[in-house]
Amino acid sequence: MKIKVTSIYVDDQEKALRFYTDVMGFVKKADFTQGPFRWLTVASAGEPDGVELQLAPNDNPAAKAYQQAMFEQGQRAAMFYGDDVQQEYDRMKARGAEFTMPPTKVTGSTIAMVNDTCGNLIQIVALDRWQ
Repeated sequence: MKIKVTSIYVDDQEKALRFYTDVMGFVKKADFTQGPFRWLTVASAGEPDGVELQLAPNDNPAAKAYQQAMFEQGQRAAMFYGDDVQQEYDRMKARGAEFTMPPTKVTGSTIAMVNDTCGNLIQIVALDRWQ
């Protein structure tokens, strides 16, 4: 069994697509519409055939409440790995990203937290064992 697609709720799919491609550096993988439904995914530019992240609309009241509660509590909605958090921070900051936590050394890793502008906090992580 493999993980092929995972989802994150967003309040605006078009705005999310811009953030995840222009700021995070992912590439658009799938974009299909059927009536009011839009299936939109992005993938890592370095692994375009790897795991896809669905940018799912939070039009379900339960999804919207969950997303809002997690954001208000400062909890991440997703975690992405990089080799150098400071480098990712600098690159994304130059592209207009709003970080709620700068690169911070914690036990076993370095982390940073960014606001995706679509209702989520995203954690960027580099594990010490990978460096």
